Amino acid sequence: MYNENKVSQDAAECIGEGNYPVDVEKMSLEMKLNRLLKQAALNMNVTRNSVHISLNFDPSENALTNKKMLEIANTYMEKIGFGGQPFLVYRHLDAGHPHMHITTIKIRPDGSRIDMQNIGRNQSESARKEIEESFGLVAATKKNEAQKVILEPVSASKIQYGKVETKKAISNVLRVILPSYKYTSLPELNAVLNLYNVSASQGGDQSKTFLNNGLLYHVLDQDKNAIGVQIKASSLYLKPTMNYLKVKFEQSKKNRGPFARRIKNEIDFALLRNEQGSFQEFVDALKKVGIDTVSRQGSTGLTYGLTFVDHTTKCVFNGSALGKPYSAKAIMERYAGNRQTALSNMPAKLTKIPQLINSNTFQNLSDGKDIAPLLLDPEHYTSYMPQDFKGRKKKKKRKGKSDNH
Repeated sequence: MYNENKVSQDAAECIGEGNYPVDVEKMSLEMKLNRLLKQAALNMNVTRNSVHISLNFDPSENALTNKKMLEIANTYMEKIGFGGQPFLVYRHLDAGHPHMHITTIKIRPDGSRIDMQNIGRNQSESARKEIEESFGLVAATKKNEAQKVILEPVSASKIQYGKVETKKAISNVLRVILPSYKYTSLPELNAVLNLYNVSASQGGDQSKTFLNNGLLYHVLDQDKNAIGVQIKASSLYLKPTMNYLKVKFEQSKKNRGPFARRIKNEIDFALLRNEQGSFQEFVDALKKVGIDTVSRQGSTGLTYGLTFVDHTTKCVFNGSALGKPYSAKAIMERYAGNRQTALSNMPAKLTKIPQLINSNTFQNLSDGKDIAPLLLDPEHYTSYMPQDFKGRKKKKKRKGKSDNH
């Protein structure tokens, strides 16, 4: 029924069968099901009698025809010892790579049970290697599995405003982003998804989707406007609903903490190197080290939020979550002329810096640039202040008490 529900949602098609009396095109749902049920009834002692197999292909194998897939399915079932079993083959259309599902049973026509102990590690693995070679498929070697997935943004021009095409494009992005990235809210998730022209939305506070805790995904055009049909989360392969995401939010809160230091360090270095530059140069510097900066702007064009997406550690952080110095307000002020204002108000005692810091260190840190402004901005760099700059706090005497008490 899982596969048949996919068919009813236009997310799959039943492309063939094995050991059924008629072709799949001539069978009703009842006929498909009863063939399996009747044979399963031959041994009522087997409580887990169904078998569900998923065969997945490299994304580059997008030219596989239904006929070729069915040939592969028949060969596979024969090699794992299920060649004489009744089975149905479904091609799924809602992911970024070609794949098919096979449903069958483990009860033979004589009522005996097929032993499936270690079948995945032994028979299935052997069958996979033979099929890859005989059908000329991309081999699923450990080397290929370890390669970094290069995810391309959805091309809005290729979306034909059809449900199936849109679901394929969205699923391709979600299957990579959702399991691997650490995000603690829907806005943080969207910071990643938007990079690939996909967005998730619950609608307005009074919308039916929001009130029912629903979630919709849609494709974005080059101006980040939604196009095409909206796809319900529950209809997608991963079932990436709000309930699914809430679990991910909690997991990420626990797991992403140790990775904040890398983003902070890279932001510090980017600001240091681009102190005299523009905000765009700061963004470009971060991008070179694998961190995307996503800005949130109001109707007036004012940036009110920054989110940093680290593709190396797969972590997403709002600037404010990293600390006040990394908030949108703090960073944007650095590129809005406030640095000069801070310098003009510099306390006289801070002119001691050149004598307090070794000149070689000065040169190494700043590459010859004036580093005083960098050191005099404790909001961004550090809360540390040399002892020479600290005024002594006068102790307040309590009435009737001396300093010795």
